[in-house]
Amino acid sequence: MDFSKALGAAGCVALLACGGSKPPVAAPAPQANASNAGPSAQSTTPTPSNVSISDEIRSKCGIPDADAYFAFDSAHITSMDHSPLDLVVKCFTKGPLAGHSVKLVGRADPRGESDYNMTLGQSRADAVGVYLDARGMAKGNTQTTSRGSMDASGTNESGWQHDRRVDVMLGN
Repeated sequence: MDFSKALGAAGCVALLACGGSKPPVAAPAPQANASNAGPSAQSTTPTPSNVSISDEIRSKCGIPDADAYFAFDSAHITSMDHSPLDLVVKCFTKGPLAGHSVKLVGRADPRGESDYNMTLGQSRADAVGVYLDARGMAKGNTQTTSRGSMDASGTNESGWQHDRRVDVMLGN
């Protein structure tokens, strides 16, 4: 590859990493979007990943507390996400919540256009849904939706980091 092609490729990667015009797209997944998803009445506590697992699920499944969230403009599941999500799959396939459904609500920080944040939140929820399905969740037991930045409360990077997550809740 010559220098100009390499420079062009690096420029494209930099543009995508810095937030181009479209949010990142997760691997395609069948989705059952919940309609009229309002703010969660279920309490959630962050886990060591990009997900916030509801207190109800954590207590029934024995999932520990901790904290971390999605990077800016990202729907990428990190290695830190694997452990708590694997515990969710185990609990919903062989544990106390076997046969129940999971509701995944994608969220974004308040920066960016409303439509963009809704799409980014949906991409985050879909990424978690794809991961759960690939690990053995029963097809149709995973519902995804987005709240975008509708419930975002951050006013600085620390708060915005908290806004970038997927809430994992007991489904209908």
